[in-house]
Amino acid sequence: MSVQSYLSGDSAVNIARSIESAVALGKIAGGSLLPPVRTAARHLRVSPATVAAAYRVLGQRGVVVADGRRGTRVRHAPPLAMPVAAPLPESVRDLAGGNPDYDLLPPMPRLEHEQRLYRDDLNDPRLLDLGRRQFDADDVPAEHIAVVSGALDGVERVLREHLRPGDRVAVEDPCFTGIHDLLVALALVAVPVAVDDEGLQPDALRRALRGDVAALVVTPRAQNPTGAAITTSRQRALKAVLAKHPELLLIEDDHAGPVAGAPYRTLAEPSRERWAVVRSVSKSLGPDLRVALLAADARTIARVEGRQTLGIRWVSHILQRTVVAMWSDRRVQALLKRAERTYAERRNALLRELRTRGIEAHGASGLNVWIPVREETPVVQALMAAGWAVQAGERYRLTAGPAIRITIATLEPEDATELADEIARIITPSPALARTSRAYTP
Repeated sequence: MSVQSYLSGDSAVNIARSIESAVALGKIAGGSLLPPVRTAARHLRVSPATVAAAYRVLGQRGVVVADGRRGTRVRHAPPLAMPVAAPLPESVRDLAGGNPDYDLLPPMPRLEHEQRLYRDDLNDPRLLDLGRRQFDADDVPAEHIAVVSGALDGVERVLREHLRPGDRVAVEDPCFTGIHDLLVALALVAVPVAVDDEGLQPDALRRALRGDVAALVVTPRAQNPTGAAITTSRQRALKAVLAKHPELLLIEDDHAGPVAGAPYRTLAEPSRERWAVVRSVSKSLGPDLRVALLAADARTIARVEGRQTLGIRWVSHILQRTVVAMWSDRRVQALLKRAERTYAERRNALLRELRTRGIEAHGASGLNVWIPVREETPVVQALMAAGWAVQAGERYRLTAGPAIRITIATLEPEDATELADEIARIITPSPALARTSRAYTP
């Protein structure tokens, strides 16, 4: 049945209720286009103003998303639970998970922790001081800092404080699945911006910002999944584009931090009205340390911390003190430099082997390599059969072409040759096969 058939009522409240009920019962699927206001008004024999008011109510409740001239659509339901991957056979190497190498994570310190009471400081002042030094070294304005529970927690909190359902957010394409899922959950509309090895493409960003875009989420280095890292020249070009949009909310996600394998080049300026840079310790110190530092403008920090006090109150000081101890330990700093070098060696080894075989691949920084392919599923399945688990690129892509993502964190350079041989065998058909099928050719 058409969406229009589920509309009923003669008031804005009742019309909105009929649509929301049909969505809740699964009769109207996510992504469905609502009929134009005038069409719905004729169907219901009410005024267009009444239907427009109903659509506004639905937008405020996060049921639908208005997309300008493209119309109003039912938003896709947020994921109710994280998908659980099936366990891999023992004979298969896991290059799909995106995890750091366990052996390159520093050991957790054994600390004596004092009890903490309500009304004590929200954040450990030593952690704020260490974080401020790091931000200062990377030219990130750091007068105001908060502590949040990981990079995505920081991004979500900033988006919630500044945006409302239906707002448009520019994101890298391809982009991290967590960012895309977060936007869906918040009823925000993703606007894709193409990336290359140097990060966001200035012309693509310029085109995207011609629309009614409220925010930009960007990963300046170790971009997931492509490994892009903003260069100095690209930083200047992107800042020039952003300077023409001073009202835009800018959010930077530095999830890899000191093990990214590239300098941090921020797009944030102290003069920007709304901005935030979130730096996580998960990739460098360990995923179970749910701690990230958030540098932002004064109003954003006040809003984030104000909302924190109504919910989690604060990030555990046991975790905060653990990060302080690790960041203050010279042995940990040496281990982080070793991890950065090792990840770079493993990433570059695979890139070198792939390029030797004429295979396009990307990975300027970070823990992943992105390989364009003609079709994802056959390549992923063939590599699995050969003993390599890799990630299909579909969930990362908005408009970008098909690809696979390989996490290189545990891939030793001597294994890169074998893996590259398998990839070349799978995506480069024999001359006889090429005459009849070009399915795997990038």
